This record gives sequence, C-alpha cells and structure tokens, in this order.
Amino acid sequence: MINLPRFIQIHTLHTYPGALLNRDDAGLAKRLPYGNAIRTRISSQCLKRHWRVAEDRFALAALGVPMAVRSRQTLELIRKELLAQGVAENLAQACAEGLRSAGLLDKPKEAKGKEALETGQAVLLGRAEIDYLVKRCANLASDCSEEKDLKAAIAAFLKDEKKNIEALKHGSGLESALFGRMVTSDVLANRDAAVYVAHAFTVHEAQVENDYFTVVDDLQREAGETGSAGIFDTELSSGLYYGYVVVDVPQLIANLEGEAAANWAALGADKRELSGRVVQHLLHLIATVSPGAKRGSTAPFEWAKFMLVEAGDWQPRSLAGTFQNALPLTGSDLRGAAVQRLSEEIGKLDDAYGAPLARRFLAVDDVAVPGASRLPLAALGEWVKTAITQADAPLESC
Repeated sequence: MINLPRFIQIHTLHTYPGALLNRDDAGLAKRLPYGNAIRTRISSQCLKRHWRVAEDRFALAALGVPMAVRSRQTLELIRKELLAQGVAENLAQACAEGLRSAGLLDKPKEAKGKEALETGQAVLLGRAEIDYLVKRCANLASDCSEEKDLKAAIAAFLKDEKKNIEALKHGSGLESALFGRMVTSDVLANRDAAVYVAHAFTVHEAQVENDYFTVVDDLQREAGETGSAGIFDTELSSGLYYGYVVVDVPQLIANLEGEAAANWAALGADKRELSGRVVQHLLHLIATVSPGAKRGSTAPFEWAKFMLVEAGDWQPRSLAGTFQNALPLTGSDLRGAAVQRLSEEIGKLDDAYGAPLARRFLAVDDVAVPGASRLPLAALGEWVKTAITQADAPLESC
C-alpha cells in the first residue's frame, strides 16, 4: 500500500513589534475584521512575494529549476535579448511587437515603439518560455529582412506553438508551479496553483500607533537654525500573527513533472523527489523569511515562534477558527496562550473527526501538541521531504 499524503498543512505563529508589514492604498497597515475584533493582517500576495525572491540557502532559486519573470516589460526584455544575439534593432523591435500583436501576453494593442511592448498588467512568464521565444524569433529574423514579413511569420508560428511551449520542461517557471498562473493568451497555458496561502492575521485585536517623526537638516543645524526639514507620520503595528499554508502534493508533482495529477501516487520516487525538496525549501522560507515595508527603520525580521506541520489525505482545514474570539492582551503569556488555544482546538477536532493526520511541530517554548512530536527546523524539513518522496515511509501520528 502506498502511503503518501495528499496535503501538507503548515500553521505558524510569528511575532512582529513596531513594524509596517503590509500597507493598503492609504499607506496604513492592512486590517481584517474577524470575530469580535479588528485584526492587523499580511496579505497572501505579500507573503508569497517575499518567499519567491528570498536569497539564502533555501531560496527557491537554489533548487536548480528555472524561475519566472513577472513584469509588464517582458516584451522589452525579449527585445533586448534579441539585440544581444545580434538581431538588428528594427527587427528586434518588430519581433516584440509581433508577439504582442499576436496576443502572446494579453490583448493586442494599437501602439508603436516602447508603448507597444508594455502589457496591461504584469504577466508571469517562465525563463524557459522566454528563452524559447527568443530563439524562435532570432531564427525567424534571420530569414525575414522586412519588418512586415517578420511580424507575419511570428503570427503564423505562434498559431502552432501552444503544444511546444506547454511541453517545455518547467516552462512556466517554478513560481507558477507553486502559486499558479492565470493568463488570457491563446499560446501560454494557465497553471493551477499547488500552494494555497491564507492571509496572516493577528490572534488578538489590532495594535497600531501613528509614528510621528521629523527629518533634521544637517546644514541648517550647523548654521545654528532650529526647526526641521520635514515632518512626517506613518502607522506602525505590533502583533502575533497566525499563518496558514496548504501544499496540494498531487498538483505540485503534476506541475513540476508534467504528469497528470490523478497519477501522482503511482509515480516512482524519482518523480516525487523534486516536489519533496521544493516543499522542504518552502518550509524553511515560511519559517524564516519576513515580509515588511520600512525595513530600514523597523528591521521587521522574525523567525516563527511556533510551526505545526500536518500531513494527510483529507481535505485541509485551517485552524483560524481558534482565534475567532481574539486573545486578550492583558495576559502575561500571549504566545503561550495562542499555542494552548491551538492545542485545544486540535484536540476538539480530533475528538469530533478522529486524527487522520500525521503531525510534527517546531516551538521555541516548552509546549505540547496532541498527537505530535517536537522537531527542530532542519529535521522538520527532512520529515516533510520524506513524507512526499518515500512511498514506504509511515505517516503515523506520534
């Protein structure tokens, strides 16, 4: 019997004091009305962005899988790469405009020059896709000396390229394999997300303050003048945040290996090895990479104080309901109270539904979780990787 988890669930608690982690359109800390109190929140887009671009030992880019480029300027990038390959400037421009006119990235747009190369919204395009398009356009440019003929040739080749582009190994990039891609192009393929990320929120009522500050003009001060060169204010918040991430293992394997998600359990360990390493890296990033604006003045760097990882087959379920009633801020141990609440909620769910999940947890405090043993981060990452890659690895609870 193959014993593989369909889902990996990751629950975290992070503490951030005096920071502006995620701003709304007014420059204020994002908020979330939930239960009996307004909370401070961090959007899932913000979290995913920081995990995507993190540069450390467990960076996604360190996995050896082609990454992707999210930009409105991708056609301009293609034009520049064509120039670097020796394509004449007018033909490189024609190639990029031809790709746009054929609806590669979004709806065709009547424009010329630089404006014609800017898409209406940022589109995620894999490096393998970009490299393939550059190669094909360079070949066509060598056969067509007239811009009009070159654009027609590009339009013709794109009609037949959808299957070739979809067949590119990791064509749409690691980011889209993880977080999905939605495109309106007839050439590029949509990609279902394999990692689902909830908005993180404080387990207690929002704690915010308006930070009033001034800027001193050094030259005026040396001249003996008083006053400031500017008066400003910004909102800062503090809090203990609950975060929740789900990894759909069959979908991740399908996205990375080009296999049908329905066949995931029958695949050999070699087809699951990359997915295991990807989730191992992601686990480290979730635990140790912090989001946050105003880094220079707030240093919002934090590691998870608590992380619970669950592996199982049932549909995932968040533990956000644990904090529907906000924790009081008057207690002496807010962090301990949060973990205690989570443990009690897990116990109640186990009593109601059984315990169909294998669990492990990381904690900096002396705490206990029903049916789970405590592991340091490195061992927790290895446990997750093994759960995905080894069909004969038992997933029993402790």
